Parts: sequence; C-alpha cells; structure tokens
Amino acid sequence: MLTLLNLLSGVAMLIWGTHIVRTGVLRVYGADLRRILSHSISNRFLAFAAGVLVTGLVQSSNATALIVSSFGAQGLIALAPALSIMLGADVGTALMARILTFDLHWLSPLLIFFGVIFFLSRKQTRAGQLGRVSIGLGLIILALQLIVGATTPMTEAAGVKVLFGSLTGDVMLDTLIGALFAMISYSSLAAVLLTATLASSGVISLKVALCLVIGANLGSGMLAMLTSAGQNAAGRRVVFGSLIFKLIGCLLVLPFVDYAPMLVSWLSDAPAQAVVNFHVLYNLVRCVVSLAFTAPMARLCVRLLAEKPEADGVTRPRHLDESALEMPSLALANATRETLRMGDIIEQMLNGLLDVIKSNDVARARETRRLDDDVDHLYTAVKMYLTRVSRENLSEPDSRRWTDIISLTINLEHAGDIIERMVVEVEEKKISHKLSFSEAGLQEICDMHARLVTNLQLGLSVFLNTDLKSAQRLMAEKESFRDLERAYSYTHLNRLAGQSVQSIETSSLHLDIISDMKRLNSLFCSTAYPVLDDAGALRKSRMRDKPKDGKDAKESKDLKTPKEAKASKLAALAEVATAAAGSAASSRDDNESSHDGPEPAGHPHPVR
Repeated sequence: MLTLLNLLSGVAMLIWGTHIVRTGVLRVYGADLRRILSHSISNRFLAFAAGVLVTGLVQSSNATALIVSSFGAQGLIALAPALSIMLGADVGTALMARILTFDLHWLSPLLIFFGVIFFLSRKQTRAGQLGRVSIGLGLIILALQLIVGATTPMTEAAGVKVLFGSLTGDVMLDTLIGALFAMISYSSLAAVLLTATLASSGVISLKVALCLVIGANLGSGMLAMLTSAGQNAAGRRVVFGSLIFKLIGCLLVLPFVDYAPMLVSWLSDAPAQAVVNFHVLYNLVRCVVSLAFTAPMARLCVRLLAEKPEADGVTRPRHLDESALEMPSLALANATRETLRMGDIIEQMLNGLLDVIKSNDVARARETRRLDDDVDHLYTAVKMYLTRVSRENLSEPDSRRWTDIISLTINLEHAGDIIERMVVEVEEKKISHKLSFSEAGLQEICDMHARLVTNLQLGLSVFLNTDLKSAQRLMAEKESFRDLERAYSYTHLNRLAGQSVQSIETSSLHLDIISDMKRLNSLFCSTAYPVLDDAGALRKSRMRDKPKDGKDAKESKDLKTPKEAKASKLAALAEVATAAAGSAASSRDDNESSHDGPEPAGHPHPVR
C-alpha cells in the first residue's frame, strides 16, 4: 500500500512540477512568447521553429495550443501557419522529454533550494518567478526518482504483473489507455516520462510502452480540443487540424508497432532511453512530413468547422484569451482591449440616439436599445475574466490598472443604461405624440452630442495611454460641458418665456436629455481621475475655505458670487416660464393636438 502511495505521489509531483514551470515561464516571458509566435507566420519553417522553442520553454504543448488557438480565434494568425506552430510544439515537448531522462538527480536539490530562496524573497519580481521555474524543474527531476524507486518493488508483486500483463494483448487498447492517461494528467510529457520509467523497471514491455507513447500523443490533441471548446470556429480549427494530424500519424504507425521495438532497441539498449527516443523520432518524422500538408489541412478544417452565426445576435467577447490568465499583465491588456470595444458600442448608441431624435426612426431606436444588451454582455464577460486573474501576483501598477478597468466597465455599462432610457423617453414623449424640437433646441442637443462623443473618445484615449496632458484637457472639458448644460437650460427657459409652442411641448424631454448628457459626460471623463491622482494634480475638495477677513454674516449675505447671481436669474426665468407654459396650455384647443397636451407647469424636473 505504501509503495502504491509513493508511486501516486511521484506522479502527482511530476504533474505539479510541469504546471509550476509552465506558470512561471508564462508569467515572466508570456508576452514575449506570444510576440514570437505572432511574428513567426511569414513561412511554415519559421513557424515550426517557433513552436519548438516556445513549447520547450513552457514544458507543455497544451499551453502552446491554447495560445495559438486564441490567436486564431481573434483572427491574428492564419490557420496554415498556426498548424505549423502546433507541429513544432509536438516536437518541442518530445525534445524536453529526452532532456529530462538524463541522469540529473544531483541537480534537483540545487534547483529547489535556490528556487525557494528567490521565490520567497522576491516573489513579485522576475527573479522570483524564475525561482518558481527552478522549483518546478527540481520537482520534475525529483518526481522521476520517486517513480523509479516506487516501481522497483512493484515489479516483484504478482498482482502487479498480472495487472500490467493485461496491457500486452491489444494494440488499440494500449493506445487508448495512453491517451486517457495523458488527458487525466493534463500533460503528454508527464505521461511519456511515466511510461519510460515503467518500461525501465520492467513493469511493462517495450511494445506496450510504445503504444502508450503513441496514445499519449493522441491524448494531448484530444485535451487541446476539449480546452478550446468554448472558442469560436476559427480557434477550434487550429486544435482540430492538429488532432487530425496526430490521428493520421497514429493510424499509420500502429500497424507496424510490432517492428518498432527492434528499431528503438538498435538506438538504445536501456528501455527508458528507447521509449523516449521513439517518442522523439515518431514526432519528428510525423511533424516534418505533415508540415508539407498544412495548407490542404487548413482548407479541410475550414470546410468541416464552418462559422455559425450567433443565435441570439449578441456580441461575443473577442479578446478575453483564457490562456493569458496565467500572465496577469497580458490578461489586463486583453481586458483593456475588450473594454475599448464596449466604448465603441457606446459611441454607436450615442449616434443612434441622435438619429432617433432627428428622424423619429422607430427601427433605429429599437436597434440602439438592443446595443445595450451587447454592452451588458461584454461588461459581464470582462468582469468575470478579471476576477479570474490572480491579484496576489499583480504588481502595484497592475493592481491599479485592474481597478481602473473595472471602474471604466462599470461606468460604460451605466452609460449604456442611461442611453437606453433616453431612447425610450424619446419614443414615448416625442415619437408617439409626433412632436418636434424647436430649431434652436435641436441645435443645442446636436452641439452637446458632438462634444459628448468627442469627450468619450478622449476619455478612452486617456484610459489607454494614461497621458497627463490629455487627462487635464479632459477635466477642463468636463467643466466646460457642465457650464454648457447650464447655459442651454437658461436659453431653453428664455424660449419658454417667449411662448414658443415647440419648446413648451418638448420642455420636459429637452431638459431631461441635456441633463442626462451631462451625466454621461461625467462618466466618460472619470478616466482622468486615476491619471491626475497618480500625478498629484487633484484637489481634495471643491469647497472654498471660510472667509478669514472677519466680515459679519450680513455683509456676507449681501455679497453674491457669480454662481449665486446665475441661480437668482434662473429662478426668475423659471417663474416666467411657468406662467407662460400655463397660459399657453389653457389657450390651446385639445383638438389641435394629437397627444394629451404638455406636461403640467409644475413638472418636478430639477433645474440645474
């Protein structure tokens, strides 16, 4: 029983070691590895070499498959070069298996010792993450020693011999078991190394070991296909084509597996070395031959996996790459790109709102309201994506960036709700009653809309580039927009005082629109605050200090500030507008209007 537990712990340590190495390398060099892959698509041979290099570093062809399939899903790489990278990944993981079978028992304690020191002392730095990689490599080597030590006494047990003896009768069964183990261990590398260890201990025959290796290669393709199931058709084609290549190679080599032990025995007398040598030779020959057929395979995958339109028509996330979650800085960059997509949809909604106001187009109103569903869907996707980013490994700038992204997505989602409500109010208060704004009132709304779109674009630019001068300009635009909203409120009340019928009929809607535009502008300008705060350019409060000149309360009351003077003027205009609106409403005949009449003069809309 103890021997079995030692074997299971060794296997678990081997899997965990490969996971630690993959995580550490991706966090340190993740962006560089993705850059290497994205820049290696000029020809198939360069793409093949890039796949070998990246997989050799991350110790996992499945990790490379996730990165490449995400590139394919986003349309950043063509299918044929992506398949070439996947072939290189298969060769890369085979070469790493060959390196790890050397006698490196003396290296394990050194790697673990120095890795722990660097990781614990400099956890948030690049040196700390390289210490993590060192720990993972040490655990892999140590795990191989534990597996060898655990399997040696197992070869003497009669029950174990009978159990593994059942694998010697059916080539297809042995291959499927190898595929299943690779999927369970989440690593074909771990499956091949364990198979080599079992073969060296005499637990399984060399023929069974070779079948298990072939099955492990097939299982890694199935695993990649399962992990990419949530991607679009373009992303799934990459791993699907790789799986077909592996399946074809498996079907071609299995009929000759009886002759394979003689070939690998000629290469090496040691069973473990023979198994790993076969693994390298099999993948090298298969992948080099398949490299000539990447273009036809790409056409076949496009034909078999056609892009299907979304049933509900809701926009799907495009940049939230699952494979980037182990690279926090890259995951934040992906979330930033998706947040900018939300901003683009908000701009579409703003343009749709203006079209609805101008043309009373009900179909455009319906489409503009539907866009809010896209905003809500992307907001939920970005939020859930960021919650999966490990915040404990974020540096201080990345942690602030995480907060900024969340804040902007919340503001954009709120902006979408406001625009949707504005469209509904235009439909209910203007289109359904066949009303129209006065020429001057419509021009004011168009002017505010143009500045609102400009400030949205500037706010997204500040969010992306964190430029201080742009942030200061954005805050100045916020102040200017607030003054503009107040001025247009005054001019609207002046038109009411002049008994303009159009202004009276649409007064409530007009004031609501310009007030909501000011709220939208505040949401768009919020991206300036983090930039200004980091630069120390924010005031603590807008309130003035108390007068220090000793004037009494009476003198202070008599002295009015410009804002107080404007407030008095606004109150006077409001009284005139109320009287004018009431007079116009009572003198108009009900039959001359197609609606229920203007809203009461005492409309509780707050004047700003």
